[in-house]
Amino acid sequence: MTTIAPDLAGHGRPEALPGDNYLNHTRGFKSWAFTLDHKRIGVMYLVAVLVAFFVGGIFAMLVRTQLLVPEGALFVGSEHYKLYNQMFTLHGAIMIFLVLIPGIPSALGNFILPVMLGAKDVAFPRLNLFSFYLYVFGAIFAVTSIVLGAIDTGWTFYTPYSAQSETHVSLMVFGVFVLGFSSILTGLNFIVTIHKLRPPGMTWFRMPLFLWSTYATSIIQVLATPVLGITLLLLIMERVLKIGIFNSEYGGDPVLFQHFFWFYSHPAVYIMILPAMGVMSEVISTFSRKHIFGYRFIAMSSLGIAIIGFLVWGHHMFPNGQSTMLATIFSFLTMLVAVPSAIKVWNWLATMYKGSIWLQTPMCYALSFLFNFTIGGLTGVFLGTLSIDVHLHDTYFVVAHFHYVMFGGTLLGFMAGVHYWWPKITGRMYNETLGKIGCALVFIGFNTTFLPQFVMGSHGMPRRYATYLPVYQDYHVMSTIGAYIQFVGFALTAGYLIYSLFRGAKAPANPWGSATLEWACTSPPPHDNFKRPPHVGDPYDQSNLVWDDSLQGYVRDNRLAESYTTKTPIPRQAATGHQDPG
Repeated sequence: MTTIAPDLAGHGRPEALPGDNYLNHTRGFKSWAFTLDHKRIGVMYLVAVLVAFFVGGIFAMLVRTQLLVPEGALFVGSEHYKLYNQMFTLHGAIMIFLVLIPGIPSALGNFILPVMLGAKDVAFPRLNLFSFYLYVFGAIFAVTSIVLGAIDTGWTFYTPYSAQSETHVSLMVFGVFVLGFSSILTGLNFIVTIHKLRPPGMTWFRMPLFLWSTYATSIIQVLATPVLGITLLLLIMERVLKIGIFNSEYGGDPVLFQHFFWFYSHPAVYIMILPAMGVMSEVISTFSRKHIFGYRFIAMSSLGIAIIGFLVWGHHMFPNGQSTMLATIFSFLTMLVAVPSAIKVWNWLATMYKGSIWLQTPMCYALSFLFNFTIGGLTGVFLGTLSIDVHLHDTYFVVAHFHYVMFGGTLLGFMAGVHYWWPKITGRMYNETLGKIGCALVFIGFNTTFLPQFVMGSHGMPRRYATYLPVYQDYHVMSTIGAYIQFVGFALTAGYLIYSLFRGAKAPANPWGSATLEWACTSPPPHDNFKRPPHVGDPYDQSNLVWDDSLQGYVRDNRLAESYTTKTPIPRQAATGHQDPG
């Protein structure tokens, strides 16, 4: 057993009042409803996002069940197609605006970012709470629209149909408008927090890469979201006042809506994927037992994605009649934005190369992310190519590509982050065996669902159809089977995570052996995170972390620290004789 004397300055055993943490510091409903603690706000976001994920998943299962047979298994006859349109619209709108966009930044980011900075809270705690309630109010408007008459326009709200639909488009759109304000205020808060609350010694290039990705995401949120807000407000005005903006019936231009919408929505892809990439950098370095490879390249690639992402919206509109020159420029920029993403992937692979891979659940999700996101990125090259995109536009190829990036990327990154920081958030460990089984089911189910869609899309199967030709049935049956496998995987995941809250083993301060600051405080963290400013070092230098049997976790022994320039951590078994506990 390795015994390390308490040493807060060097991050030995974390100190905290016995039993005192953010969960029990104060009690009662009001203590949560009016809390200014970023950790509690992050937990409330996490619960809300997971509830929305469940609802959106139910709509997805209804869509896949409908498509089990060519004539439709649930909604049969032309009078019922509207129900199908409502199901896939609600699935898309809920997953995009209530789950994927706020998932990692608002839930995990709110909890982790200040602790990772060594700060006591975000820069504007009251604004942070207000952002959460804006999210709740926006969700209420969306749910109300579902009860009164769900929209059937598709999650993109394309005009002129959204301007003419008799469903409650205005209510749903206003809900998304309110959600946009929540996103903007969260982004502003994070930018100021990273600029102003970094502790002494944490320079820009000593920040963890999760902070870099969150920073780049926040820039996109602040600059792009107002465009969506204005666009949706104009859509509401057009429906209410009958003025011509996007509706050609009143002299408007539907293509103008597409330009406005995708000017926001393509950067919004990176609002979703960049935080997941930040999670990947933390998880892969920790579970490869190596310093992250190419730190500055990964950090700068986050900003590169944020900048170029504003310039590629037109590739969603190749078939709409834009000029050949403009389409060519958008095609080139689409290829260009793949470069910083590829930089990240290659640096993650280089980090794992010759590393001591520890296949715990977060790392399993990270490897799943790498596989699926790479497929999503490579298939994006086809859609960015003018001649090919004209054939594949509005087919199931686009559906598969989108899900490989958003689900295979963002959602699997979210799952990796939830499992990685679950011990820190809850103070409890989950069952690793069940975690790996759940990850395997999600991975297998996901690929069974969407790989066949690339094939049927390339054969011409259009998306958003409630019925289809029998020639496509085998592909749809495989997709539906895969969806049910995913459902089992997520149900299992929910089961063992909820069980861990009541019966899970108590989590040590640093169960994974990570070097970033959030692991230097107790699990769960104290109310104020740190009693004194923590010591800032290289966030990926794991060389002086050793296992402590009495704590069942990792602590720092600065006597074992190596030169930063070598970037070669001492192997666990060489330093302590201890193998990583599995």
